[in-house]
Formats: sequence, C-alpha cells, structure tokens
Amino acid sequence: MELLPIGELARRTGLTVKAIRFYADRGIVPPTGRSASGHRRYDTAAVARLELVRTLRELGLDLATIRRVVDREADLAEVAATHADALAVQIRTLSRRHAVLSAVARHKSTPEEMDLMHRLARLSAHERRHLIDTFLGTAFAGLPNFAGITRTLTPELPDDPEPAQLEAWVELAELVQDPGFAARLRLLAELYTDVRSPGLPRPDPVALVRDHDASVDAVLAHYPDREQLTSYLEAAADPRRERYLELLSVINGWPPPEPLTPVLTRFLSELRSR
Repeated sequence: MELLPIGELARRTGLTVKAIRFYADRGIVPPTGRSASGHRRYDTAAVARLELVRTLRELGLDLATIRRVVDREADLAEVAATHADALAVQIRTLSRRHAVLSAVARHKSTPEEMDLMHRLARLSAHERRHLIDTFLGTAFAGLPNFAGITRTLTPELPDDPEPAQLEAWVELAELVQDPGFAARLRLLAELYTDVRSPGLPRPDPVALVRDHDASVDAVLAHYPDREQLTSYLEAAADPRRERYLELLSVINGWPPPEPLTPVLTRFLSELRSR
C-alpha cells in the first residue's frame, strides 16, 4: 500500500500542511502510519477524505459534525438537509438586513428611521397583515363598494421574497404609518363616492384625463362642479398614492403601474388657470 508524506498529500488536495495537521490532531483525518523517523504518512484514501472535509467546511459545517460524517456516524443527506434549513434562515436574515441598509442608503435615513425600518423588516406575516389591515381600514372602512379595492391594494409578501420585494415592503410599511397618507386616501375615496353618487354612467375623472388626454372643457362637461373635481384630482395626484402602487406592484409581482401624477398635475394646473 502506497503511503504518502504529508507534503505530497498537501499537493494532491490543495490544502496546506498546517491544515492537514490540524485535521489529523482532531482525529478527522488521522495519519495511516509513520515513517521510521516519525513523520506522518497517509494512504490514498486520505485524499478523498480530505477533499470531503474541505467541501463540508466550505459549506459551513462544524468540525464535530464533519468528523461524524466522515466516520459515517451521521447520514450525509440528513446533515445536508439540516444545514440547508439553517442556511435558508441565514439567507432570509441577510436579505432583511440588505433591504434595510439599502433603504437607509437610498433615503439618507436617520438612526431613528433605520431602527423603524429594521423592525418593519422583521414583522411576521400576521403582524404585516395587521399593519396593512389597519391602514386600509382607516382609508376605506364604512364606505360602500370598496371591498374589492381594499383587496387589490393589499400587499402579499411571499414567504421567500426576492431582495427587491423585501426592500419594497420595508418602504411601503413605513409609508402606511403616515397618518396623513391614510387620511388622503380616505378623502379620495369619499370624493369618489360623492362624484359618482348621482349614479350617472360617467367615467372616473382620472380615467378621463389618463385615457383620453381630455381637455378641461371635456372633463367639466362630465363633472361641472369645478371645486369638487379639483379636490378629487388633487387627492388622486398625491405622490404617496403613486409610490404605494409602485411598491405594491413590486411586492405582488405585478407589472408596474402607469405613472399618473405628472399627467394629473399638468391637468390641475390648466384647470386652475381657467
């Protein structure tokens, strides 16, 4: 049987002599024998054993577990499954941290805002649902015919979100805690109910402006109450509303919405000048 000196074993495995001695001293890859002068000698099976050890170490397994695997005291598949689960948890944790740090860098957040975003990123599914239900309830509760809109505006963060989805959730969760934004949506919903209350087959004012690039006169022909129309379009043009819809699309995996704020802002400017 061929016995290899430790230098040759190091050459074949790519490990350092120091690393091989380390594994030998811990009984993971002990030498097969020694030379007459007392130097360690290894059989060719030690090459495969060391390559397995190196792979397991690169995958993050601890030395005690590695020794059990190479000694066949532990089933490799079971060990791999356990560590895969542990890595999945670590990946989710790192994704949350990445989302928070990216948001902090992008928005130049204060330490207090960073702490808030960190807590938002760690919310459970139940806590996320409660946060959104509270926000949407403030905006739409008690108004008729808004159940479908409420469902449409509900973000559904996946159990294993992409980094972009998690970043979008952090920003959206911070946005919905702005009481002014919830009040603005409430006003928009109430105005929508008012402008549609006569029950006439009139298109939504936003749809008129968006889809047909309608003139002021064309829109006023449908909605002659100029003050009411202005209030409604001002609420619809709130940049927070548009940002919410953009973030919602990222979280839910939908196509990005068409930007409306610039179109509505231009129309409102013309409406006020008339």
